[in-house]
Amino acid sequence: MTKGSHKKVLVLITVLFLTLGLTGLSWAGPYGMGDCWGMGGFGMGMGPGKKGGRGMAMMQLTPEQAGKAFDLHHKFMNETAELRRQMMVKQAELAELWRAKEPDQAKIAAKQKEVNAVRDQLQEKALPYKVEMRQICPMLGQGMGMGGGPMGQPPAGTPKR
Repeated sequence: MTKGSHKKVLVLITVLFLTLGLTGLSWAGPYGMGDCWGMGGFGMGMGPGKKGGRGMAMMQLTPEQAGKAFDLHHKFMNETAELRRQMMVKQAELAELWRAKEPDQAKIAAKQKEVNAVRDQLQEKALPYKVEMRQICPMLGQGMGMGGGPMGQPPAGTPKR
């Protein structure tokens, strides 16, 4: 093989491994804070919750619980739509500042504070949602979405069932 052929083979192998690696990441899906369906806490995509995911959690819901959980999630998504939009725009603006030929540290710091402020607002709105969702879906906090500790164990202080 010639020196040029070796480079082509090396590039081809690198592209193949990168493609396979990125494909694997895309199949893994997003992992959010999770609710009964394992949906991300701020609607940043659907994906399996921790240790079980959507199918496992859905099998444990009664039809009444499923309806209540859906309604609560729908309400939360509607109430936070504008904040989620602001978050997406501010994150894009921050990324644009970082892409500048000579990034301005002061502008980046200011934009990061804006992103953090919106994130804090979303988290404040998420707290009552998560508490109410846990009342509907008691399996939450048992390693099935939000509140699970290491290795799917409940957080310290959670009563045993």
